[in-house]
Amino acid sequence: MAQVRVTVDGVNYADDVEPRMLLVYYLRERLGKTGTVVGCDTSNCGACTVHLNGQSVKSCSVLAVQADGGEVTTIEGIARDGKLHPVQQAFHENHALQCGYCTPGMIMQAIDLLGDNPDPDEREVREGIEGNLCRCTGYQNIVRAVQAAAQKMKPGAQADTPATASVAGGN
Repeated sequence: MAQVRVTVDGVNYADDVEPRMLLVYYLRERLGKTGTVVGCDTSNCGACTVHLNGQSVKSCSVLAVQADGGEVTTIEGIARDGKLHPVQQAFHENHALQCGYCTPGMIMQAIDLLGDNPDPDEREVREGIEGNLCRCTGYQNIVRAVQAAAQKMKPGAQADTPATASVAGGN
């Protein structure tokens, strides 16, 4: 066993874990962060995307011990005071999900993309999310949602009143 100390969604945790335990399973099984979805266990689909120290990572390709001392943000941790994150809100408003399985990882990747490129064109959005697979939507509404969120997140943008809701991505 190895000890891991990590901050997840603003809460500090210290746990003993098997050295080979993947971060996705630590988040889901130990911490109950079931919005982080297990899709493929091979880092091909991106459903398990979280932020580790401010960068998106596929948590099925990171060992829990590699997150030791780090800060992890999951889909459950991006809403503030009961209000959806602008990217979550844009996904809702632009119908950028169907089955919802890829949505948590897609949203986390989109947030990272917008952190690097706050005003992406369609090609840049498609390139920025290319490591996250969606089998339902055809991506057009996802691209629209990311671009809509970019507009809402611009400094000086008129803030809409986001819907009060739980964070997307339950079991």
